[in-house]
Formats: sequence, structure tokens, C-alpha cells
Amino acid sequence: MAHFDLLVIGTGSGNSIVDDRFSHLKVAIAEEWLFGGTCLNVGCIPTKMLVYPAEVAHSSTDSTHLNLQTSFNGVDWPGLSNRVFGRIDAIEADGRDYRTNRLDNVTVYPERVHFTGRNSAQTASGDTFTFERVVIATGSSPTPLKATGLDWDRVDTENYPVKTSNSIMRIPTLPRSLVIVGSGFIAVEFAHIFSSLGVEVTVLARGNRLLGNHDHDVSQAFTQQFCESVNVRFGVEVESVDTADGVTLTLKETGRAEGADTSAVEADLMLVAVGRTRSTHALNVDALDATTDGDRLVVDEYQRVMSSSGEPLDGVWALGDVCSEHLLKHVANAEARTVQHNILVDVGLEPTPVSTDHSVIPAAVFSHPQIGSVGATEEQLREEGVDYVSSTCEYGGVAFGWALNAPGFAKVLAHKTTRQILGAHVIGEQAASLVQLFVQAMAFKIPADNMARGQMWIHPALTEVVENALLGLNFGEDAR
Repeated sequence: MAHFDLLVIGTGSGNSIVDDRFSHLKVAIAEEWLFGGTCLNVGCIPTKMLVYPAEVAHSSTDSTHLNLQTSFNGVDWPGLSNRVFGRIDAIEADGRDYRTNRLDNVTVYPERVHFTGRNSAQTASGDTFTFERVVIATGSSPTPLKATGLDWDRVDTENYPVKTSNSIMRIPTLPRSLVIVGSGFIAVEFAHIFSSLGVEVTVLARGNRLLGNHDHDVSQAFTQQFCESVNVRFGVEVESVDTADGVTLTLKETGRAEGADTSAVEADLMLVAVGRTRSTHALNVDALDATTDGDRLVVDEYQRVMSSSGEPLDGVWALGDVCSEHLLKHVANAEARTVQHNILVDVGLEPTPVSTDHSVIPAAVFSHPQIGSVGATEEQLREEGVDYVSSTCEYGGVAFGWALNAPGFAKVLAHKTTRQILGAHVIGEQAASLVQLFVQAMAFKIPADNMARGQMWIHPALTEVVENALLGLNFGEDAR
């Protein structure tokens, strides 16, 4: 029976763990799917390679607000798809080959593994092995939709008209019509992509607005602007699915929106985007005596998996979606750096363990309009009884906003006494980049008034919307 110093399960952010410092260790890597994980293959990277062309197409459809006469004349979908995945697939193949054939100390198991004991595992094909240490980085997968007539085992297969984010970007031709079930960031990003490229898109939302977890002002503004170009039905859920000819969906009310339209929806294709489920179900983590919270592995600040007794399991770490409350690639990368360092501590190459700082976590939605956010929403601060002040600057309040002649705003929330930024939310052009200024201030604990006045701001860059939002915070005379 083979024995390994380290087992890594999952090759998303987990693939970055093993570098030259691990060359003296015998390592096993298990990956039942694609090397590079969700982000590289079906998530962050290919979607953004489609979002940008979609944004150009969307802008060209109607530029009358800029006194331009432009039009969108179609897309070479096979060419666009080949450009995206020609690059993605080459990276995946090289990463797989590197780990499989170019590292003498690494053994790759290209299949599912599950735990059979505290230090033992078995592959789907029956191979068994033992290990000293293990990193669990199995990520997450699309959450199934429960509806009569929907055969989830056939979802994402070639001839079945129901897709998830795992396959929707690989379709050979664009459908004439697409129905998307979901109202979160995955749903609205794909709705933006396909509607901008000429597909008739209908989005089905259970609630009365889109991106309901965002700050209410942002969610409300996004919903209003998004609905100008995409058909959205609010307050509905899918009751049954007929896939005899394309898809026909029967709907029922959720009671969360007035006047819900529950008439049947017909489309060529259906995308299920109702959430993500952490990939713990097939690991048999009970054999490790690991603690779970629903589908999430519970870890401490050092990314060590916790046992049922409440103590960390020695030599067992987890990172990314499988254990994090934040299903974000940059969070997984930060946790991977923590795990990597702490394994090196365990083998005597580093002196002191480190923890992952989850105090400031930004996120973005690459739809139209774009959103960047970090920290608390105003609703959360009210609920927690925090003494805060708020300020909003519209894009139209700064010179570059005049040039854009499009809606958008930056909203900042700060503690009234300490003047520390507690949350920030930007919606509109370049939002994902603009919010990083707030992230920096929060990470380095720069008071909001110091952030505003302690530097020069380029005029007339769009960053002035951040400056003016900061300047608009009223801390009162006692805080000056």
C-alpha cells in the first residue's frame, strides 16, 4: 500500500500548495474533474472573457446617450468560444501534465477519493493508500434544482436542454431563447452575456429584486437598470419542467412579489443558477472525525479542520469553498497561502504558523451594471446597532461621470467615532476597480477622512466619485 507525506484533494486553489519547497515530500494529488478547478475552467476566468465582449456588444446596441449611432450586428460564437477555451484548455492540460509527468515526487490520482480512516483513503477504482497530512480543497458545484420532470442526472449532457455554469459556455451554438433560474451573481452575469449577444433571455427570481444579499440601495438600483434590457419575472419558482421540445416551465408564486406572472415559460435552453453546494458529500469526512456545518467543513483560523470534540485535527487542513463562508476565488487563494505556510511549519521549514485574515473581503458582480462591494451593508449595521454615518456620490456628481452620461454611484459607510470604513458599495462603470480603493483603506485601517484628504486624486478620473463619497461623510464636530 502506498504511503504519502501529503495528500491534496482538489486542484483549484489547492493546486498552488505544492512548490519546490515540497520536493522532499512524497505527495499525492487527487482530482476527479479538471485541473485548475471552477475558476479556471467554468468560472471567473472564462466568464470574464465573455463578459467583456458582451459589454462591448451591449454598448454598441444603443449609444444614443453618447450621441452616437451604433448597432450590434451579431457574434461569431464558435470563434469567441474557441478563443476563450483554446486558452483555458491549454492551461488545464499543461497543469495536469506538469503534476502528472514532470514531478518525480508527485503521484496524481485522476479520480474521486474518499476517506476510509483518519489517515487512509481509497480511490473510486479501488486503490488504497495512507497519508500523514491532507489538504481538502474540493470546492463547490452547482446546486440542483428540485422540480417535477427535471432529470438532474442528465443536466449538462450534450442533448439535454438544461445546463449549469459547468456547461453553458461550451454550447456549440447560441440558442434563440434562454431561461435562467436564479437571481444571484451567476444568474445575472450569464443573463448579461447572452442577452447582450442577441439571445432572448428571461430570468426567474424568487424574490422581489435581484442580488438581494447586497446593500439595498445597490440591489434596488441594479434591479431597475438590469430590467431595462433583460426580462425578469419576480416572485416565482419552477414547479415543473418539460424537456420534450426545448424547455417548458410551469411556475408558481413564492409570495415574495406582488402581481407575479406565473404563466408558462418556453425557451430553447434553460440555465440553473440557484446557488452552489460545497463538495463534501462524497468524501466521507466522518472517517476523519471532521466537524461540518451543513455542507461546510468547519476550520479554525489556521485552516485546520475541527474534530467533533472541538479540537483541531493535526495534519488536516481545508481551504476554499469547501470550508469558507465566502465562495470567492481570492478568498480561496488567501487560504491556500495560509495552508501552504502551515504545512511547511509542520515539516519544520517555517517557524511559526499563520492565520487567514477574513476581516476585509471584497467581491464584484460583472454584469450590467457592474458592482463592487466590501464590508457591511447599511441594513447589517442598522441591525447590529452600530453608530455609523453614510455618504453617497452619484457618478453624475464628478466630471468623468459627465463623460459616461450613465447612472452609477459609490456609497460608503463609516463608524461615527473611529471614522473607520465599515463598508463600501459601488455600482456602475469600473465598479470592481473603484471599490479596491475602499478595500485598501479598510485593510490598512486608514480613517475615512484621512483617506479623502491625505492624498491627491487625479482630476478628472472616475476615482473622484470615491473621493467625494468619503468627503460627504459627516462625523460631526466631536470627531474632527
